[in-house]
Amino acid sequence: MAELVADDPDDLAHPGVAASLAVLAGIAATDAACGFKFGRRPRGQDHGQAVDLVTEVGANGKELARALTRLLAIKDGAHYGMVYVGPPRARAAVRHARILVDAATDMQ
Repeated sequence: MAELVADDPDDLAHPGVAASLAVLAGIAATDAACGFKFGRRPRGQDHGQAVDLVTEVGANGKELARALTRLLAIKDGAHYGMVYVGPPRARAAVRHARILVDAATDMQ
């Protein structure tokens, strides 16, 4: 969905919406990958725990941790409108989410 919004020329398809959807997709993919690998998912308010846990998912764990870290860095801005998320940053968020979603999908 984030990819659809990011590529939509409509004025309502705000880059912040694409970034917000990408953050949610990345977090959900992290939960899925960790659940598949460890039988548990990161819990709690400290997203650093999720970064630490996803690092251990497999050979590409460090890449996944980097992608999640980058998504978490824009989470508040994207979700709460605290900072403007422009098109380049939204596209980057979608790319980071894609890394995490693909990894979680490939685990099955």
